[in-house]
Amino acid sequence: MARPAPPAVPPPPGPLARGSLSLHRAYLRSPLGLLRLGQLALGAAFWVTVAAHKYEGAAHFALFAAVLVWLLTLTLFGLSLLGRWTLVPWLGSRWLLTNLVHDLALGVGLYAAATGIMGYKAGRKSYCNLPGYSQHCLYGAYLSASVCGGIAACLYLFSGLYCLSRRCRDEHDII
Repeated sequence: MARPAPPAVPPPPGPLARGSLSLHRAYLRSPLGLLRLGQLALGAAFWVTVAAHKYEGAAHFALFAAVLVWLLTLTLFGLSLLGRWTLVPWLGSRWLLTNLVHDLALGVGLYAAATGIMGYKAGRKSYCNLPGYSQHCLYGAYLSASVCGGIAACLYLFSGLYCLSRRCRDEHDII
């Protein structure tokens, strides 16, 4: 059986490779990278604490706000760590400004509101911390959530101020 002749024209080139994924170690060592790790850890502690206990009323908003900001922070962290923020349409060219708005408007604003809600609820449940109280007490959970949320809001404020200082120095990169 005879083999067919090779084509006279070479096949068209395949799609261009985007390059391999590699971690930006400089971002991990930068102040913004370290602050993002702290925000992710404290944000997870906040919403896991609230979600693991009985919650009602305004705690639903606090949980929603914490999970929303945590997911957006995880997205920003992942894109920054992989150096792929240029793939985000319109926001990729304004990545420092995107981080600044996320930190100051969403991070500080929503975590401050969630912390206030959980602090108020902890104050309303402080009676169950007395010796001899036999019912299930949510005071410790609400208090620990409000402490985690307050520290997370401070970390968002610090990272927002860091991005703002870079922006004021006419730097356009996050590292």
